[in-house]
Amino acid sequence: MDNININNIKGRNVLVIGMGKSGIAAAQAMIKLGADVTIQDSKTPDKIDGQLLNFFRGKGVNLCLGGVPEDMGSFDMLVLSPGVDPELPFIREAEEKGVEITGELEIAYRVARGRFVAITGTNGKTTTTTLTGEIFKRSGRKTHVVGNIGVAVISKALETTEEDWLVTETSSFQLQTVKYFKPVVSAILNITPDHLNRHHTMENYGLAKAEIFANQDEKGYCIINGDDELCMKLSEKCKAKVIPFSSTRNLDEGAFVKDGKLVIKDESGKITEFCREDELKIIGKHNVENALAAIAICYFAGIDSEVIAETVKNFRGVEHRIEYCGDIDGVKYYNDSKGTNVDAALTAVRAIKKNIILIAGGDGKSQDFEPLIKGFNGGVKHMVLIGRDGPLLAEAADKSGFKDYSYGSDMEDCVKKAMEIAEPGDTVLLSPACASWDMYDNFEQRGNHFKEIVARLGS
Repeated sequence: MDNININNIKGRNVLVIGMGKSGIAAAQAMIKLGADVTIQDSKTPDKIDGQLLNFFRGKGVNLCLGGVPEDMGSFDMLVLSPGVDPELPFIREAEEKGVEITGELEIAYRVARGRFVAITGTNGKTTTTTLTGEIFKRSGRKTHVVGNIGVAVISKALETTEEDWLVTETSSFQLQTVKYFKPVVSAILNITPDHLNRHHTMENYGLAKAEIFANQDEKGYCIINGDDELCMKLSEKCKAKVIPFSSTRNLDEGAFVKDGKLVIKDESGKITEFCREDELKIIGKHNVENALAAIAICYFAGIDSEVIAETVKNFRGVEHRIEYCGDIDGVKYYNDSKGTNVDAALTAVRAIKKNIILIAGGDGKSQDFEPLIKGFNGGVKHMVLIGRDGPLLAEAADKSGFKDYSYGSDMEDCVKKAMEIAEPGDTVLLSPACASWDMYDNFEQRGNHFKEIVARLGS
């Protein structure tokens, strides 16, 4: 099926798989477009909000809950939620029967009239997407900040005009199901091991990320981490104009730090300065990289450099990403619940640097935790372990000779233990290096719970 519109989706049988935010938004969009919609979810009806079920029943939607449809060949299209593995047997069966397999991001692109900026990477996506969105808004452009950041792309796509911009955080899961998706500017921030329980190999993971620029041509731009070997290798196949950024060296062209200032050097050799490194309000080397990426995205999207500079200097970061939660008796508390993999947690540890009591653990997604422990470099004094894969972190700690850890039964117990251990000048950091799904619905819920406990115990 080519570009979907009211005329060619009306009356088609569409199966939306998954009843999370993305699936709900996709189903609502399909209803508006006149499709005959069925929603499938592995949860049984008693595990789903009754009001939501009644809403969809009232719209004439078929519900297949706790199982899968008998005849997968009866559908014209399957719309997968990002968390749904395309390799599931019933999805493969549909594909073999000629059913189009797609996702909410791809559908949003096909129905939207606005232009897309797309940002991916293992870490830093939310910070970079948020900052990019702020710059676009300050420039006066009508901007929707959407995607993996928490707002389904499709929920905004139908209302866009040619003047709109959709600044979109894209995950590897979302990119697995794109076909025509073509942003004006794309960006890959970094690639480190993550989601290997889904992608199985780093090669597969990288190829999923590379889908972000697969349909771009020479008129587009691709912002890429010039210090990341995997990113640079992937970009060799990119047809768009590749613009690297680097926090470690000067570039012939791209975004980098020169004499303590964040700058861009264009193809003519002209250097534009944006701000001093010490003017950034977001801490850590990784945030210098995030700022460089956002600056490059916006500069090559044609936004005035003064608008970019002013926004970058005033940006204070995003919730759940090394978020300052206060000082209790000389001990600082930071919520980094979005640190859902080893590399993200290490980034937080390196940003804070020393005297850290680290709360870590959860759903480890088949990661190797030894690089986390070895990356402490004396910065972590003690680790309080939580969740299903806490014992795997302990095992990695033992192998690496790190013995200063203890277990907490739940988040409150972990925070209390960290408070007892911490001394004035220390930092208690929640950066789990794991997903939250074993104990919470999402990382936001986990981070909010941590903040609520800290606020209550500190009052």
